Amino acid sequence: MIEKQHKIKGEERAVLVGLVQKDQTYAQVEEYLDELAFLADTAGATSVKRFMQKMQHPDSRTFVGKGKLEEIRDYVLGRNIDLIIFDDELTGSQITNIEKELKVKTIDRSDLILDIFARRARTAQAKVQVELAQYQYLLPRLKGMWQHLERQGGGIGTRGPGETEIETDRRIVKDKIALLRKRLAEIDKQSFTQRKDRGEFIRVSLVGYTNVGKSTLMNLLSKSEVFAENKLFATLDTTTRKVVFENTPFLLSDTVGFIRKLPHHLVESFKSTLDEVREADILLHVVDISHPQHEDQIGVVNKTLQELKAFEKPILTVFNKMDLYESKNFDEWLPDDVRIEILRELREKWAHITDNNCVFVSALERSNIDVLRTSIMEKVRAMYQVRYPYKTVYF
Repeated sequence: MIEKQHKIKGEERAVLVGLVQKDQTYAQVEEYLDELAFLADTAGATSVKRFMQKMQHPDSRTFVGKGKLEEIRDYVLGRNIDLIIFDDELTGSQITNIEKELKVKTIDRSDLILDIFARRARTAQAKVQVELAQYQYLLPRLKGMWQHLERQGGGIGTRGPGETEIETDRRIVKDKIALLRKRLAEIDKQSFTQRKDRGEFIRVSLVGYTNVGKSTLMNLLSKSEVFAENKLFATLDTTTRKVVFENTPFLLSDTVGFIRKLPHHLVESFKSTLDEVREADILLHVVDISHPQHEDQIGVVNKTLQELKAFEKPILTVFNKMDLYESKNFDEWLPDDVRIEILRELREKWAHITDNNCVFVSALERSNIDVLRTSIMEKVRAMYQVRYPYKTVYF
C-alpha cells in the first residue's frame, strides 16, 4: 500500500470555484460552495475567497471561461494561496491547464472528498476501499496529469495515489486496482461471515446525509461510545451494537453518511460497507431539520437508497437537531402560541409525507428520545411477529 501523508503542511488557504450551469441559480451554487467550504475545513483548509461563473456548459480546456480564469489568477497573485478547489469534477488536462495558468495546486470536489476519506480511514477495510477509489479516480486522468503529479508535494488532495512518480504508469495502476479488488473481496468475505454469525436478530441501520447526528444518536440509543464530531464523514466504518428495549433485542448499525456528488468510485468501493444498509430490516433516516437545505439532503439520501435497492424497506425518519431549528427560526419575542402553531404545522407536514413514520428529536439535548425508542421498539416487534409468528419471546 502506498504510504499516505496525513499531515497537512500548516493550514492551507483555499479559493473555491463554482459554475452556475443550466437550471441552476446563483443562490443554489452559493449553498453548494458552503458545503464545499465545510469539506475544505474538514480536510484542514481555510476558504478565503469564492468565485462563481454562469455558463451553459463547462469550458473543455479550463472548466471556467478565460476571463474568469484571469480574474482568479489576478486574485491569487501575491496572496499566498495554496489551493484552488472546484466544486465539480475536472479532467486531468483541465487540472494541468488551470495549474499552468494559476501556478497554484488545483483539485476538484471528488479529490477533496477522497482526501478526507483517506485521513478518516481507520480499519483495514476502509483503507483498502479508499485506496481503490483513489486509483480508480486517478486512472482516467493519468494522461493529462503527468506534470501535475510530478509537482505535488503533500497537503490536501495528495494523500495516497499520485505522490510518487513510479505509481503514475497506467499498467502499474491497473495492476494495483486488480490487487486491491482482490484484497477487498477477501475482507468482504470475512465481513459477510461476521454478519451471518449475528443470528436472526432484526437489524436496524442509521442512514442519512453526512453530519446530521447519526453517531450521536447511535451513542444515545446503544449507550456506547461511537466517535462523533462536527465534521463531515466523521464515521467511515460501520459500527454495530446489540440494543435491548424492554426485552426486545435488535442490532443497531451506524453507517457512513451520504453527500451530494459523492464520487461514484467511492460508492462502488464502499458497497461492502453499505451492505449493512442493504441487509437491514429497518432504516432510521436521520435528518438535520435545522439545515436550510434539509429537503435537498433528504432527496440525496433517498436517491442513494434507491441506487442501493434499499428504498423500499421500512423507514422511520428521525428529524434531529430540533433545538437548533428553534434557535434559528424563533426569536425571544415570538409569542408562544405562534411558536406552537409553527411546530404543529411542521410535524403535520412531515407526518403526511412520511405516512406518520417520523419523530422529532434533539440528540444533543436528549429531547423526545423516549418517543424515538418507543417508535423503534414498535417497528422491531412488528418485524419479529411477521418473521417469527409463533414465538412470544425473541432471543
